[in-house]
Amino acid sequence: MKTLRIGTRASALALIQTDAVAERIRKCFPDLVLDIIRIQTTGDKILDAPLSKIGVKSLFTKEIEEALLANKIDMAVHSLKDLPTELPAGLEIGAVLKREDPHDALVAEKRATLKSLPKGARVGTSSLRRAAQIKAQRPDLEVGNLRGNLDTRLKKLSGGEFDAIILAQAGLDRIKAKVNATPIPFEQMLPAVGQGFLAVEVRDGDKPTAEIVRTLEDAQSKTEAICERAFLRALEGGCQVPIGALAQSKGSEIALEGIICSLDGKTSYRKKISGKIEDAEKIGRDLAQILLNMGGDKILESIRN
Repeated sequence: MKTLRIGTRASALALIQTDAVAERIRKCFPDLVLDIIRIQTTGDKILDAPLSKIGVKSLFTKEIEEALLANKIDMAVHSLKDLPTELPAGLEIGAVLKREDPHDALVAEKRATLKSLPKGARVGTSSLRRAAQIKAQRPDLEVGNLRGNLDTRLKKLSGGEFDAIILAQAGLDRIKAKVNATPIPFEQMLPAVGQGFLAVEVRDGDKPTAEIVRTLEDAQSKTEAICERAFLRALEGGCQVPIGALAQSKGSEIALEGIICSLDGKTSYRKKISGKIEDAEKIGRDLAQILLNMGGDKILESIRN
Protein backbone atom coordinates (compact mmCIF):
# COMPACT_ATOMS: atom_id res chain seq x y z
CA MET A 1 0.00 0.00 0.00
CA LYS A 2 1.44 3.35 -1.11
CA THR A 3 -1.60 5.61 -0.80
CA LEU A 4 -4.24 5.60 1.93
CA ARG A 5 -7.52 7.33 1.12
CA ILE A 6 -9.23 8.75 4.21
CA GLY A 7 -12.90 9.68 4.06
CA THR A 8 -14.41 12.39 6.25
CA ARG A 9 -17.20 14.90 6.49
CA ALA A 10 -16.25 18.30 5.10
CA SER A 11 -16.96 20.41 8.20
CA ALA A 12 -14.11 22.33 9.82
CA LEU A 13 -14.29 20.15 12.95
CA ALA A 14 -14.34 16.90 10.96
CA LEU A 15 -11.30 18.00 8.94
CA ILE A 16 -9.40 18.95 12.10
CA GLN A 17 -10.19 15.53 13.57
CA THR A 18 -9.14 13.77 10.37
CA ASP A 19 -5.91 15.79 10.11
CA ALA A 20 -5.05 14.71 13.66
CA VAL A 21 -5.59 11.06 12.74
CA ALA A 22 -3.58 11.49 9.53
CA GLU A 23 -0.68 13.07 11.42
CA ARG A 24 -0.47 10.09 13.76
CA ILE A 25 -0.44 7.70 10.79
CA ARG A 26 2.33 9.72 9.10
CA LYS A 27 4.53 9.40 12.18
CA CYS A 28 4.26 5.62 12.11
CA PHE A 29 4.27 5.23 8.30
CA PRO A 30 6.28 8.15 6.85
CA ASP A 31 6.43 6.64 3.35
CA LEU A 32 2.66 6.42 3.05
CA VAL A 33 0.82 9.01 0.92
CA LEU A 34 -2.39 10.13 2.60
CA ASP A 35 -5.28 11.44 0.52
CA ILE A 36 -8.09 13.07 2.53
CA ILE A 37 -11.41 12.89 0.70
CA ARG A 38 -14.28 15.15 1.79
CA ILE A 39 -17.79 13.69 1.61
CA GLN A 40 -21.04 15.55 2.22
CA THR A 41 -23.57 13.59 4.26
CA THR A 42 -27.36 13.82 4.57
CA GLY A 43 -26.99 15.51 7.96
CA ASP A 44 -24.76 18.17 6.39
CA LYS A 45 -27.30 18.88 3.63
CA ILE A 46 -30.46 19.19 5.74
CA LEU A 47 -29.99 22.13 8.08
CA ASP A 48 -33.53 23.47 8.44
CA ALA A 49 -34.99 20.63 10.52
CA PRO A 50 -34.25 19.12 13.96
CA LEU A 51 -32.19 15.93 13.77
CA SER A 52 -34.98 14.02 15.50
CA LYS A 53 -37.48 15.01 12.78
CA ILE A 54 -35.43 13.93 9.76
CA GLY A 55 -36.11 10.26 10.46
CA VAL A 56 -33.02 8.92 8.73
CA LYS A 57 -30.44 6.68 10.38
CA SER A 58 -26.72 7.23 9.79
CA LEU A 59 -27.30 10.95 9.16
CA PHE A 60 -23.61 11.80 9.29
CA THR A 61 -22.12 8.51 8.15
CA LYS A 62 -24.22 6.87 5.40
CA GLU A 63 -22.53 8.44 2.36
CA ILE A 64 -19.08 7.92 3.86
CA GLU A 65 -19.80 4.26 4.53
CA GLU A 66 -21.12 3.85 0.98
CA ALA A 67 -17.81 5.24 -0.33
CA LEU A 68 -15.93 2.81 1.90
CA LEU A 69 -17.93 -0.18 0.66
CA ALA A 70 -17.46 0.96 -2.95
CA ASN A 71 -13.67 1.07 -2.43
CA LYS A 72 -13.57 4.82 -3.11
CA ILE A 73 -11.85 5.31 0.25
CA ASP A 74 -9.81 2.95 2.46
CA MET A 75 -10.86 4.20 5.89
CA ALA A 76 -13.25 6.69 7.45
CA VAL A 77 -12.85 8.98 10.46
CA HIS A 78 -16.00 9.54 12.53
CA SER A 79 -17.06 11.10 15.78
CA LEU A 80 -18.12 7.86 17.44
CA LYS A 81 -21.39 9.36 18.69
CA ASP A 82 -22.45 9.76 15.03
CA LEU A 83 -21.79 6.10 14.20
CA PRO A 84 -24.83 3.79 14.61
CA THR A 85 -24.35 0.77 16.84
CA GLU A 86 -25.22 -1.53 13.92
CA LEU A 87 -22.70 -1.11 11.09
CA PRO A 88 -23.39 -2.07 7.47
CA ALA A 89 -22.32 -5.60 6.51
CA GLY A 90 -18.69 -5.58 5.42
CA LEU A 91 -17.57 -2.73 7.69
CA GLU A 92 -16.03 -2.69 11.17
CA ILE A 93 -14.50 -0.28 13.66
CA GLY A 94 -10.74 -0.59 13.20
CA ALA A 95 -9.75 1.63 16.10
CA VAL A 96 -11.12 3.84 18.84
CA LEU A 97 -8.75 6.68 19.76
CA LYS A 98 -8.12 7.97 23.27
CA ARG A 99 -11.20 9.74 24.53
CA GLU A 100 -11.21 13.50 24.92
CA ASP A 101 -13.39 15.41 27.39
CA PRO A 102 -16.90 13.87 27.18
CA HIS A 103 -18.67 16.73 28.98
CA ASP A 104 -21.35 18.86 27.42
CA ALA A 105 -20.55 22.56 27.74
CA LEU A 106 -22.73 25.64 28.23
CA VAL A 107 -21.49 28.43 25.96
CA ALA A 108 -22.63 32.01 26.52
CA GLU A 109 -21.40 35.53 25.79
CA LYS A 110 -20.61 35.83 29.50
CA ARG A 111 -19.60 32.74 31.45
CA ALA A 112 -22.66 31.04 32.93
CA THR A 113 -24.03 27.76 34.26
CA LEU A 114 -27.42 26.12 33.86
CA LYS A 115 -28.32 27.30 37.35
CA SER A 116 -27.23 30.90 36.77
CA LEU A 117 -29.09 31.51 33.50
CA PRO A 118 -31.92 34.03 33.96
CA LYS A 119 -35.52 32.86 33.95
CA GLY A 120 -36.83 32.44 30.42
CA ALA A 121 -33.38 32.41 28.80
CA ARG A 122 -33.31 30.88 25.32
CA VAL A 123 -30.94 27.89 25.07
CA GLY A 124 -29.99 26.31 21.74
CA THR A 125 -29.35 22.62 21.10
CA SER A 126 -30.08 20.10 18.35
CA SER A 127 -30.11 17.21 20.84
CA LEU A 128 -33.24 15.74 22.43
CA ARG A 129 -30.98 14.29 25.13
CA ARG A 130 -29.62 17.71 26.07
CA ALA A 131 -33.02 19.37 25.81
CA ALA A 132 -34.67 16.82 28.10
CA GLN A 133 -31.98 17.11 30.76
CA ILE A 134 -32.17 20.92 30.60
CA LYS A 135 -35.96 20.87 31.03
CA ALA A 136 -35.64 18.47 33.96
CA GLN A 137 -33.63 21.04 35.92
CA ARG A 138 -34.80 24.34 34.45
CA PRO A 139 -38.34 24.00 33.06
CA ASP A 140 -38.49 27.80 32.92
CA LEU A 141 -35.86 27.96 30.15
CA GLU A 142 -36.85 28.12 26.48
CA VAL A 143 -35.07 25.41 24.51
CA GLY A 144 -34.74 26.07 20.77
CA ASN A 145 -33.45 24.00 17.85
CA LEU A 146 -29.83 24.71 16.91
CA ARG A 147 -28.41 23.19 13.71
CA GLY A 148 -25.30 23.79 11.63
CA ASN A 149 -21.56 23.28 12.08
CA LEU A 150 -19.72 24.64 15.10
CA ASP A 151 -18.95 28.00 13.51
CA THR A 152 -22.58 28.46 12.48
CA ARG A 153 -23.81 27.61 15.96
CA LEU A 154 -21.40 30.02 17.60
CA LYS A 155 -22.48 32.78 15.18
CA LYS A 156 -26.11 32.22 16.16
CA LEU A 157 -25.09 32.77 19.77
CA SER A 158 -23.09 35.93 19.06
CA GLY A 159 -25.91 37.16 16.81
CA GLY A 160 -28.34 37.08 19.70
CA GLU A 161 -30.57 34.21 18.57
CA PHE A 162 -29.82 32.42 21.85
CA ASP A 163 -28.72 33.42 25.33
CA ALA A 164 -26.67 30.22 25.59
CA ILE A 165 -26.00 27.09 23.53
CA ILE A 166 -24.93 23.56 24.46
CA LEU A 167 -21.99 22.01 22.61
CA ALA A 168 -19.63 19.08 23.13
CA GLN A 169 -16.56 20.16 25.08
CA ALA A 170 -14.40 17.83 22.97
CA GLY A 171 -15.38 19.65 19.78
CA LEU A 172 -14.62 23.03 21.30
CA ASP A 173 -11.24 21.75 22.46
CA ARG A 174 -10.40 20.32 19.04
CA ILE A 175 -11.06 23.58 17.19
CA LYS A 176 -9.43 25.56 20.03
CA ALA A 177 -12.52 27.75 20.27
CA LYS A 178 -12.01 30.99 22.21
CA VAL A 179 -15.42 31.10 23.87
CA ASN A 180 -16.89 31.24 27.36
CA ALA A 181 -17.57 27.54 27.80
CA THR A 182 -18.47 25.96 31.13
CA PRO A 183 -18.47 22.14 31.35
CA ILE A 184 -21.80 20.86 32.67
CA PRO A 185 -21.24 18.38 35.54
CA PHE A 186 -22.20 14.80 34.76
CA GLU A 187 -24.60 14.94 37.71
CA GLN A 188 -26.62 17.49 35.71
CA MET A 189 -26.14 16.12 32.20
CA LEU A 190 -24.91 12.73 31.03
CA PRO A 191 -23.28 12.86 27.58
CA ALA A 192 -24.28 11.10 24.39
CA VAL A 193 -23.05 7.56 23.90
CA GLY A 194 -19.59 7.82 22.33
CA GLN A 195 -19.15 11.54 22.99
CA GLY A 196 -15.48 12.53 22.96
CA PHE A 197 -14.31 9.46 21.02
CA LEU A 198 -12.96 9.36 17.47
CA ALA A 199 -13.39 6.07 15.62
CA VAL A 200 -11.85 4.79 12.41
CA GLU A 201 -14.01 2.55 10.24
CA VAL A 202 -12.51 0.09 7.74
CA ARG A 203 -13.63 -2.70 5.44
CA ASP A 204 -13.85 -6.10 7.05
CA GLY A 205 -10.98 -8.19 5.66
CA ASP A 206 -8.81 -5.29 4.50
CA LYS A 207 -5.79 -6.43 6.50
CA PRO A 208 -3.22 -3.88 5.22
CA THR A 209 -5.44 -0.96 6.24
CA ALA A 210 -6.46 -2.65 9.48
CA GLU A 211 -2.81 -3.06 10.51
CA ILE A 212 -2.19 0.65 9.93
CA VAL A 213 -5.33 1.74 11.76
CA ARG A 214 -4.62 -0.55 14.72
CA THR A 215 -1.67 1.68 15.70
CA LEU A 216 -4.23 4.38 16.64
CA GLU A 217 -6.09 2.19 19.15
CA ASP A 218 -6.46 3.13 22.82
CA ALA A 219 -7.43 -0.03 24.70
CA GLN A 220 -9.10 1.71 27.64
CA SER A 221 -11.17 3.95 25.38
CA LYS A 222 -12.22 1.02 23.21
CA THR A 223 -13.49 -0.87 26.27
CA GLU A 224 -15.48 2.16 27.44
CA ALA A 225 -16.90 2.63 23.93
CA ILE A 226 -17.94 -1.03 23.74
CA CYS A 227 -19.76 -0.68 27.06
CA GLU A 228 -21.65 2.48 26.08
CA ARG A 229 -22.55 1.21 22.60
CA ALA A 230 -23.86 -2.09 24.01
CA PHE A 231 -26.13 -0.02 26.28
CA LEU A 232 -27.45 2.04 23.35
CA ARG A 233 -27.83 -1.01 21.09
CA ALA A 234 -29.93 -2.79 23.71
CA LEU A 235 -32.22 0.24 23.92
CA GLU A 236 -32.35 0.57 20.13
CA GLY A 237 -31.68 4.26 20.62
CA GLY A 238 -30.49 7.02 18.33
CA CYS A 239 -30.80 10.78 17.96
CA GLN A 240 -34.62 10.44 18.17
CA VAL A 241 -34.43 9.25 21.79
CA PRO A 242 -33.19 11.13 24.92
CA ILE A 243 -30.60 8.62 26.13
CA GLY A 244 -27.29 9.45 27.81
CA ALA A 245 -24.47 7.28 29.14
CA LEU A 246 -20.94 7.45 30.47
CA ALA A 247 -18.53 4.55 30.96
CA GLN A 248 -15.39 5.12 33.04
CA SER A 249 -12.80 2.43 33.66
CA LYS A 250 -10.00 2.24 36.17
CA GLY A 251 -7.69 -0.72 36.54
CA SER A 252 -9.71 -3.91 36.12
CA GLU A 253 -13.06 -2.24 36.85
CA ILE A 254 -15.51 -0.31 34.67
CA ALA A 255 -18.54 1.71 35.76
CA LEU A 256 -21.43 2.70 33.50
CA GLU A 257 -24.06 5.31 34.28
CA GLY A 258 -27.06 5.75 32.02
CA ILE A 259 -30.27 7.74 31.73
CA ILE A 260 -33.53 7.58 29.78
CA CYS A 261 -35.58 10.80 29.78
CA SER A 262 -39.04 11.79 28.64
CA LEU A 263 -39.05 14.55 26.02
CA ASP A 264 -40.40 17.11 28.50
CA GLY A 265 -37.78 16.18 31.11
CA LYS A 266 -40.44 15.51 33.74
CA THR A 267 -39.68 11.78 33.98
CA SER A 268 -36.28 10.13 33.90
CA TYR A 269 -34.67 6.88 34.98
CA ARG A 270 -31.01 6.91 35.89
CA LYS A 271 -28.73 4.22 37.31
CA LYS A 272 -25.04 3.35 37.66
CA ILE A 273 -23.57 -0.15 37.78
CA SER A 274 -20.03 -1.52 37.64
CA GLY A 275 -18.07 -4.70 37.06
CA LYS A 276 -14.98 -6.19 35.44
CA ILE A 277 -13.70 -4.64 32.22
CA GLU A 278 -13.87 -7.99 30.43
CA ASP A 279 -17.64 -7.83 31.01
CA ALA A 280 -17.97 -4.34 29.48
CA GLU A 281 -20.46 -5.36 26.80
CA LYS A 282 -22.61 -7.32 29.26
CA ILE A 283 -22.61 -4.39 31.68
CA GLY A 284 -23.99 -2.19 28.91
CA ARG A 285 -26.79 -4.65 28.17
CA ASP A 286 -27.53 -5.19 31.88
CA LEU A 287 -27.89 -1.46 32.59
CA ALA A 288 -30.21 -1.05 29.61
CA GLN A 289 -32.47 -3.80 30.96
CA ILE A 290 -32.42 -2.28 34.45
CA LEU A 291 -33.56 1.12 33.12
CA LEU A 292 -36.23 -0.50 30.96
CA ASN A 293 -37.56 -2.37 34.00
CA MET A 294 -37.58 0.84 36.06
CA GLY A 295 -40.00 2.39 33.57
CA GLY A 296 -37.78 3.43 30.70
CA ASP A 297 -39.67 1.04 28.41
CA LYS A 298 -42.79 3.20 28.75
CA ILE A 299 -40.83 6.37 27.86
CA LEU A 300 -39.33 4.75 24.78
CA GLU A 301 -42.66 3.32 23.67
CA SER A 302 -44.32 6.72 24.05
CA ILE A 303 -41.61 8.49 22.04
CA ARG A 304 -41.60 5.92 19.22
CA ASN A 305 -45.38 6.02 18.94
